[in-house]
Amino acid sequence: MRGALSSPAHVLDGRPGHTRAVTRAFRQLAVVEAVSWLLLIVATIVKYAQGSQTAVHILGPVHGALFVGYVVLALLLRPRLRWGTRTTLVVLVESVLPGGGFLAARRRDLRDLRGPRPA
Repeated sequence: MRGALSSPAHVLDGRPGHTRAVTRAFRQLAVVEAVSWLLLIVATIVKYAQGSQTAVHILGPVHGALFVGYVVLALLLRPRLRWGTRTTLVVLVESVLPGGGFLAARRRDLRDLRGPRPA
């Protein structure tokens, strides 16, 4: 019997409704990651302008965790959304650009995911 967390494949098990839910989670995570990146940039400016490191010490690990989640979900969505190498690279590069998550969240292939609705 397979364990609930035996592999990342359980996240996208082929059910259309499940894929929609993970896609929605990715879009939301992309926005939160973008906001955290912008806040981290502001915190870094404050750190050097005023010598206060508190915000960087808090936002750094938070942003890092959100970034890792973004990358993992993007790679898990790749086969379900049939992203090619170029599309995948664009989505991953968007996570590195300040505010790029806003672009990722607005991708048409993430907004227009269609399929039969679960009963």
